[in-house]
Amino acid sequence: MTQQSIQAHIIPRTSDIGQLEVKRALPSAGRRAVGPFVFWDQMGPGELLQGQGIDVRPHPHIGLATLTYLFAGQIEHRDSLGVRQLITPGAINLMTAGSGIVHSERSDAVSRAGVSPLFGVQSWLALPKAQEGCDPDFLHIPATELPEFDGQGVRGRVVLGAFEGVRAPTPFPMDALYLDLTLDAGAVIEIPAQWEERALYPVTGALEIDGHPYPTETLLVLHPQRVVRLKALHTPVHVLLFGGEPLDGPRYLWWNFVASDRERLESAKAEWREGRFPQVPGETEWIPLPEA
Repeated sequence: MTQQSIQAHIIPRTSDIGQLEVKRALPSAGRRAVGPFVFWDQMGPGELLQGQGIDVRPHPHIGLATLTYLFAGQIEHRDSLGVRQLITPGAINLMTAGSGIVHSERSDAVSRAGVSPLFGVQSWLALPKAQEGCDPDFLHIPATELPEFDGQGVRGRVVLGAFEGVRAPTPFPMDALYLDLTLDAGAVIEIPAQWEERALYPVTGALEIDGHPYPTETLLVLHPQRVVRLKALHTPVHVLLFGGEPLDGPRYLWWNFVASDRERLESAKAEWREGRFPQVPGETEWIPLPEA
């Protein structure tokens, strides 16, 4: 059967951060963005040993919003707005960098006291051009406030946007979608063609599209203007669906910066190098600007 629904099949690049494996699907040579999503990192699954943890020192962002979504474990977020937030499974943590923000991501004291799991996804969403220089912000939405739906062997949580008549409370200035779906073995769901750019990321379990099986931990970019029928094979499938309207022009990514103007990237480099970004209260470390 012809693979009518898949526009690109991307195998993430794998790297290690201490004890944790990270798989990066966006950006890639095959695809730079899906809707506003310009970065997609899977963290884990893994276990951090007692007394150890992740320690991502303070670093800057501009022109984007980071969305951290965990399945297991927890991370402590601190930023230059003075926010200190424990990120826990199923909650939404949306940090809007806009004109510039600095944050750190570390394992908390409770996690370091024993062996602790960590598993989740961090994505970056490019802001519309008119919003790239907006004031920075941070929003935490508990898991209990995200709408869910359940029927015919499919359970879903709406992380961003609207689906099946329910809308997430997560704000974003573009038409975007982010769903967390679980399908029982043999269950089927149809993905509507409502959003011009869409992608699937199977977290666990194998799924079938157009009669072809696809493995876990790969990025499947869907053809536009096509209803896609997704089926779980012999075991349950946990899959993320995300996308939205195309960006309003190209975006340039360098290190932790996203901008529609290369000159803004250069000015952000100078600001970080010269110590002109705001500081994170309680933090004394930082990540130096890369040399290349």
